[in-house]
Amino acid sequence: MSRMTPKRQRCAIYTRKSSEEGLDMEFNSLDAQRESCEAYVASQRSEGFAAIRERYDDGGHSGGTLERPALQRLLADVEAGLIDVIVVYKIDRLSRSLMDFAKLVEIFDRNQVTFVSVTQSFNTTTSMGRLTLNILLSFAQFEREVIGERIRDKVAASRKRGMWMGGYVPMGYDVIERKLVINEAEAATVRMIFERFVAIGSATVLAKALAAEGVRNKRGKLIDKGFLYKLLGNRVYLGEAVHKGTSYPGEHETIIDRALWDRVHSILQESPRQRAANTRSTTPALLKGLIFTDTGTAMTPTATKKGSRLYRYYTSMDLIRNRPSSDASRPQRLPAGMVEDAVIAEIRRMIATPEVKARALAALKAGLPDIDDKTVIAALGEFDKLWAALFPAEQARIVQLLVTRVTVGTDGLAIDLRHDGIGTLAHQMMAPQPRKDAA
Repeated sequence: MSRMTPKRQRCAIYTRKSSEEGLDMEFNSLDAQRESCEAYVASQRSEGFAAIRERYDDGGHSGGTLERPALQRLLADVEAGLIDVIVVYKIDRLSRSLMDFAKLVEIFDRNQVTFVSVTQSFNTTTSMGRLTLNILLSFAQFEREVIGERIRDKVAASRKRGMWMGGYVPMGYDVIERKLVINEAEAATVRMIFERFVAIGSATVLAKALAAEGVRNKRGKLIDKGFLYKLLGNRVYLGEAVHKGTSYPGEHETIIDRALWDRVHSILQESPRQRAANTRSTTPALLKGLIFTDTGTAMTPTATKKGSRLYRYYTSMDLIRNRPSSDASRPQRLPAGMVEDAVIAEIRRMIATPEVKARALAALKAGLPDIDDKTVIAALGEFDKLWAALFPAEQARIVQLLVTRVTVGTDGLAIDLRHDGIGTLAHQMMAPQPRKDAA
């Protein structure tokens, strides 16, 4: 009696290598796994086993997730009815998670697909085979969790010893031979930021100034307020290593001394609203002594406080002294911020006009006849950038240098500029000129 030819079993070989494993390790490389699986399929040729040509290889993917490109292609082909048997070198090549493997088994059963591990004898159609499979998967998952705990414990122990354990390298340092080493240029920027924050007291104002100056972080991006807060709160600059909120003495050198750190954090302990109020209250009146009504009455800085908010104004002396005004339509009190913004906008506009530039150049050349015209014009073009970078007190000094008088009338503001002051400002903004007799 002739023996019946067994039904052909289409075998898909699946291989996986996680990122932690080396290609040169025995039976851990994709090629070594495939070689072993192909040998098994060949040994089962009498049972109708035949390997299909499609390759399902996941290199550098963890078994802790099913989101792997080759595995997803394999499952799609299983659903399409193109596979009868899945062959793996070891069952944890398919998954290290018991829950994920249960999902795979459900998909295999639904499509009448079995699987074989060439180093472990399994028959997934029997209850005993399923029990054995679940036990082994539980141990695989337990082993993975133990390895993770060991890695976390090693990192924690190294942090407590002050060692650098990788991650984003903070601005001010470079990593050389797995140690943090001070980058002098970046460290100078870090110190400057800490010192200027103490002087200004506002992260918002400082971030705008640094952005206007083109100051960039380690990744080459302009510094914003979010980065500024992270930098000011990074205890690595004190020479410390931090693990889960606890600081330990680090192996690296400090960039910021304790006194400067404490001054910065005494400011940061105040609420942002209170810091903003402090900044406004210490902001000098830019137009003090310069602003008048069109009748010649001086307007003086005044302020009122409602709750924690401070409101600044320029108020006519007629109103302050209860003197009758000759024209009730004339403004007697104006919001300081609105007037100052309007004056600065007009200064920017006027400085950009050719007529004002020419007058400033003439005033400057009266004292420096050899000065280059293009250098002066270029310096004046940098006014916007300069203004954004100045502290409030410096801004007030610039306004006093540039403005002779601001007149407030029913038709708006009239601003008289000091052209020699514009020339002086341009001179201050220019880089030092090389001497003509220099070698």
